[in-house]
Amino acid sequence: MMEVTPARPGDVPALAELLTEMGRFYGEAAAGPLDERTRQIGDALFASPPAAHALLAWDGTELAGMAAYSFLWPAAGLTRSLFLKELYVGERHRRRGAGKLLMQALFEMAGQCGCSRVEWTTDSGNVGALAFYEMLRLPRHSSKVFYRAEGLGR
Repeated sequence: MMEVTPARPGDVPALAELLTEMGRFYGEAAAGPLDERTRQIGDALFASPPAAHALLAWDGTELAGMAAYSFLWPAAGLTRSLFLKELYVGERHRRRGAGKLLMQALFEMAGQCGCSRVEWTTDSGNVGALAFYEMLRLPRHSSKVFYRAEGLGR
């Protein structure tokens, strides 16, 4: 049975493996040393203050997927919004409900934290993600244009 939990420090090694798979999915050539990846994940999720939060979908003891998110402010009426940075389900676990459970848990988290909205983007060529969000009957908003500046702070 699939369950969703907040990420805990002991989950970092499993998360490092899943994020390595995600990197390959997006065409990254090399993942870097495991100790560096685990340090980066631990710093991002468990430093004070954390840079991000994550919900993890577990299929028994196996990590099936994750949703990484942050809070943004201000949103409508000076509330905050939950921004889903990454939703990823491992290839072996796709079409088994992990993505849907993660999205439901995100919506619940947003409600508990007083967010007025949940927002995210997906690559226009990611056919699987587009089909997944269509299946959830979530509306696509074309009123925003996405910009990116890279290579800052390096």
